[in-house]
Amino acid sequence: MKLERILPFARNLLEKAFLPDTVAVDATLGNGHDTYFLAKLASGTGHVYGFDIQEQAIQATKERLTEENLSNRVTLIHRGHEELKNSIPESTKGQITAAIFNLGYLPGGDKSIVTKPETTISAIEQLLDLLAVEGIIVLVIYHGHDEGAIERDELLQYVKGLDQQKAHVLRYQFENQKNNAPFIIAIEKRS
Repeated sequence: MKLERILPFARNLLEKAFLPDTVAVDATLGNGHDTYFLAKLASGTGHVYGFDIQEQAIQATKERLTEENLSNRVTLIHRGHEELKNSIPESTKGQITAAIFNLGYLPGGDKSIVTKPETTISAIEQLLDLLAVEGIIVLVIYHGHDEGAIERDELLQYVKGLDQQKAHVLRYQFENQKNNAPFIIAIEKRS
């Protein structure tokens, strides 16, 4: 297949955006896969900040990072991503070049705990203020459950309203997939 699948495409965007000696954010740790990926990319003084409200996600990520000796490149924050601006140093402003959200619920976790459109939009707004020019926010939207469909709709409305002079917005989606396959919204800061 020549077209990249959703998750490899998301990682490709992150890899292009996350520059040496800059900062990345994993806004939804989940099982730690994206944090691990970003930590491997961190070089020099590069650093990753990871957020999750569930202790299970913090522990899974911590274990993954410890096994690979990458813990020193990451700060794990046991808070919701809407607390982003209050949880990372002010010195990161203009230094964040990549951020990712995997929206929905923790795979293998409590499916009643889901991301919410109001907290996700708040985190995006905070990140747009903190991002470097040409920094990228990647949203992987899982919308195969009721709350996911609500979040999808509100996020799509929100990103369509972003000023094109301030951000480029891309939607990457396979149109003929069954079962509400996930898709990506990528936001690149322009100014």
